[in-house]
Amino acid sequence: MSAPKALFVSSNRIGDCVISSGVLREIARQLPGVQITVACGRPPAPFFRSAPNVERVIILDKKKAAGHWVDLWKQVRGTQWDMVVDIRGSALAYLIPAKRRIVYNRRWETGLRKVEMVSRLMGSDTPLDPEIFLDDQARAEAAAVIDPQLAGGAGPGPIIALAPIAHQPGKSWPADRWGALVEKLKAEPRFDGWRFMPVGGPGDRPPATPALEAAGLRGIDCVGKGDILCSAAAIDRATLFVGNDSGLMHVSAALARPTLGLFGPTEWWLYGPWGPKTRTVASNETRGQFAPIEDLSVDHVFDGVLALHDAYVANGFNPEKP
Repeated sequence: MSAPKALFVSSNRIGDCVISSGVLREIARQLPGVQITVACGRPPAPFFRSAPNVERVIILDKKKAAGHWVDLWKQVRGTQWDMVVDIRGSALAYLIPAKRRIVYNRRWETGLRKVEMVSRLMGSDTPLDPEIFLDDQARAEAAAVIDPQLAGGAGPGPIIALAPIAHQPGKSWPADRWGALVEKLKAEPRFDGWRFMPVGGPGDRPPATPALEAAGLRGIDCVGKGDILCSAAAIDRATLFVGNDSGLMHVSAALARPTLGLFGPTEWWLYGPWGPKTRTVASNETRGQFAPIEDLSVDHVFDGVLALHDAYVANGFNPEKP
């Protein structure tokens, strides 16, 4: 008897892929022995290369006139799928042979967190916690970036990862404030001997520069050094994480790093990091009210970092034992 087949159509965004990553284990729970094909955007594709039960990853590069959906249909139409899960809400699931179709619809957006919505979509009574599937390749790539910098002057102290970029308008805290935050943390006794590691993709260099310059010899440059799974493995080496509302923020939370998310004019109560060691600071802390992220002061973020430290690091959190 052949193994059951499932198609999981995930997002083209890193954060949404992380938020819905618990779907993979739920598919496997519902279809023991399943072989899963994942279709997703190019940036998050590395997340799935070592994920359990995933036998194939199809990259969806957006094309004019929805050509990417036509390309995907051509690749999957010849398979008799036991289950198709489409969190992008496309029509694809209804155009290919499938015994069961689970398709996201905006009517599910009723004020629940996205993790909860996806969990209900899958029929799960409990939240499907996000998960990052690190592999030896990602860990080796991260070590190749971090370890030489530690040996070359940054030293062996704990690492605080920083993600000073978000790719949607209004979500990026000003770059100069990241530098000011690092200066304040360097002067804080709690962070004596700590190292500061900006993390991001190749295009994130300018926003990360002030933080790296402020860190000086205590800085670890992990910007543009590898794919998203390499960045995840680097964050896994950190003791704390501070970042804009971005995909890397969700990566950190899924890795169970103590995570502080910075929010401006977006719903922090809906899109904040998911997990037991997570917190947010916002330019307006009143639910339902908003302010530009530029209204978020350095002192406010600094106080949030101290609270995160005192809640977890001061109580013995070790990144090797989350």
